[in-house]
Formats: sequence, C-alpha cells, structure tokens
Amino acid sequence: MTQHVAVIDIGKTNAKLVLVDRESLTEIAVITRPNTVLPGPPWPHFDVDGHWAFLLDGLRDFHATHGINAISVTTHGACAALLDAGGNLAAPILDYEFAGPDDLTHDYNAIRPPFAETGSPRLAGGLNIGAQLFWQFQRDPELKIRTHQIVTYPQYWGAKLTGVTAMDVTSLGCHTDLWNPHEGEFSSLVASLEISDKLAPVRKPSDVLGTILPHIAEQAGLPLDTPVHCGIHDSNASLLPYVLEQTPPFSVISTGTWVIAMSMNGKPVQLDPDLDSLINVTALGHPAPSARFMGGREHDVATGGSYPEPTPQDLNHVLTNQIMLMPAVAPETGPFKGRLSSWVGNEPKVGTGQRGAAVALYLALVTAECLSNIGHAGSIIVEGPFAGNLLYLEMLAAAADSDVYGATGTTGTSAGAAMLVSGTAMTSIIQKKPVPIHAEKLTSLVQYWSRWRQIMQSHST
Repeated sequence: MTQHVAVIDIGKTNAKLVLVDRESLTEIAVITRPNTVLPGPPWPHFDVDGHWAFLLDGLRDFHATHGINAISVTTHGACAALLDAGGNLAAPILDYEFAGPDDLTHDYNAIRPPFAETGSPRLAGGLNIGAQLFWQFQRDPELKIRTHQIVTYPQYWGAKLTGVTAMDVTSLGCHTDLWNPHEGEFSSLVASLEISDKLAPVRKPSDVLGTILPHIAEQAGLPLDTPVHCGIHDSNASLLPYVLEQTPPFSVISTGTWVIAMSMNGKPVQLDPDLDSLINVTALGHPAPSARFMGGREHDVATGGSYPEPTPQDLNHVLTNQIMLMPAVAPETGPFKGRLSSWVGNEPKVGTGQRGAAVALYLALVTAECLSNIGHAGSIIVEGPFAGNLLYLEMLAAAADSDVYGATGTTGTSAGAAMLVSGTAMTSIIQKKPVPIHAEKLTSLVQYWSRWRQIMQSHST
C-alpha cells in the first residue's frame, strides 16, 4: 500500500516539493525555491529547467531519507505548455502576468466564446490561456506548426516524468476560455484557434499517467514502477478534501498568491465576470462558482515587509480609530478591480503591528465580498497561509456571518494533491480548527465592516 506521496507543487510565487504521508495526509518534508520569471527572449517565461533540477534533487533526497511510493502534481492555473514532436518545449512557457497578449485584445475578443458558454471572464495579460495561444501563434506563425501537443501545466511535469501527455479538467476549467463547464467538453474556441488536433487527451486528476521513465528513475534514485498521477489545479487541490468530506453548502478559501473563494451548493446568483467571478471545475468534474483576487500579492505590497504579530492593543487602535485600507491594492484583478487603493484615517507605519492588523482586516473584507458575489452559504474553510492569520479569520467570520475554520498544514494544496493517490478513504483525517470570537470583539468587527462597506458604496456613487 502506498505510504508516501511526493507532491510537486508549483505555485506562482514558489515552487515546492512536499512529501505527504498517505494515511495521515501530514507533511513529512517540504522544500521550496522561488518561482522566478526569466525575462526572455522570446517573452517572460518560467524557469522550468531550474525547477526540474530542483525537483529531481528533492525526489532523490526524499526517497533516500523516507521513501517515495507515488508522485502527484499540482500547479497554478492559466498556464499551458506547447510541446514539439519530440516532447520538448516548442517555446518557453509564457508567464501569464506578461501584458503582451493585451496587444491583440480586440482581435481575440472577436473570437472568444461568451461568458455564458465558458464561465470564464475576460482577464488581463495571459490569464486566459486562449489569449496566450492566440497571441503566441500570431507573434510566431511557425510556432503552431512546431507545436505537436498542448498540455496544461500539471501535465507538463507529468509528461517529463512519464512521457505521457494529458490535460486535466480542473486546469482546463481555470478561466482558460477553452472549456465548457456546463457540458464538460471543449468550448467553441478550440475550433476557432484550429487546435483540435493538438490538444492532449483530457483525463481525471486522479488517473495514473504511467510510471516514471527509466532515465528519471536513475537520476532520482526511484523504483521504475513509481506511478505518477495526472495532477490538479492548485485551488482545486485545496477544495478536493472538502468536496469529498463536507456536507454542503460550504465554501473553501484557497490562499496564496491568489485568494480563490469556491462555493459548493450555495445560493443561486448571477455571476458577474466584471467582478472577477467565474466557474471553476472540481476534481469530480462539477462546476464550482468562484471568485478571486491576488490576496497574497496584496498582503505583501500593503504591509511593505515584515511586521510583528499584531497585539490586542494594535487591533483596538485600528478598530477604535476606524483605520481602513480601501481596495484595490492589486487593481488588475478582484471584485474591486480598476479602483485605486487608499487609506482612511492615519495610515499605520510600515513594519508595525497596527499595519499588519489593518491589512489583515482588509484582506478578509475583500474575501467576504468575493463570497457574497458567488452566493456563499454555510461554513467557510480557509486553506493555505491565511489559515494561520487569526485576525483575517475573525474578520471573515464577522463580515460573512458564518462559522470559519482554519485548516492545518503549511501547504493547503499538498493534502488534496496527495488524495489523488489516496482516494476518498482518508478524507476524515483532514483537520480544521474553528475560530471562536468573543461577543464584544465580534460587535466591533461587524461595526468596522459596516463602515468599510459604507465608504465603498459612497465611492461607487
């Protein structure tokens, strides 16, 4: 029986390799490296060669120390790899934050399917994979000829490990414009781009692609029969344990560079793509109303660096003086995109607990807005780094008027990716801690939220 799962976890900020115990879903070891974007040519792209060397070294060390019985993969979305006939990259993998695709916005918009078909909002830069492909093929007409197969990002790593190409439904359902989540099939854009014959087969995230190639086994010191699972989009990896365990309705907040709110069986609402609301696709292939903003990026920009843990006195100062950060710190995304951030009250100094407290409250309030936009109902589970931010959890509970739980574990995506190997039998061990709030503090937080909303509404008129 499989005991240890090595999870390749490529986030937008960091690349990680996590060793997960199959039965407890606890993390035995974690190593990381920055996901530095290389400048080009021909365009800004991910350092996949550096990641690959890092992963091979990590796999070898993990197996020598603990043993590896299977490999699973999870990555950020909005990313595709173009492979030539030899299985190598036909071009570097474009960084989705690069603004180049915006140069052809008018032409691309003329062929992209409507939101009603794809559940995918029109996003900036390369955040729609369809826009990436359209721009790349226009810029380099020979690239389409060189491209033998297109794979989504988790399966790029799976192909390097096994030689087997695929795409998975969760990555295709991540605002690519290429997928129809209502029908569970490719959208009309595939025909418009004339790439039907270049798309790798669509597989379930839990499918086994195959076993590792002999030269990989030799380099990493792994057994030849080590299985590699297809892989999953990272926010859907965070969602998976709860899809299998929780009784709906509920919502999961996946946090990292992106904060992604996903609602399961919530209240019916009309999703608004202008508010960065969209439809994701779960590992089971079901549509999941979602909304997102670059919460991790906003945290880093707004705090301006490290700061001490906010004290009760810090929080009291922020609440009493109604010191508020208004959106949007990263104005290109989220429910308040296009707005310019500002402070209400005396802006706390960078490096102070007061600054940290105000930013935590801000991030929770934007998250609550995302939840409202997707019809949230029931409890809320927060995964990833923000699960350890008590002020964020408390403010979220107050603003959303819901029970909030912070999930344990340092990497919210790793357990879900490991569950692609483990299956459903292990779901009951997922741990989450309820967030209690004293009645007096709850009242103060609700008053703060109400004032924040009033200011937001006054700015909208």
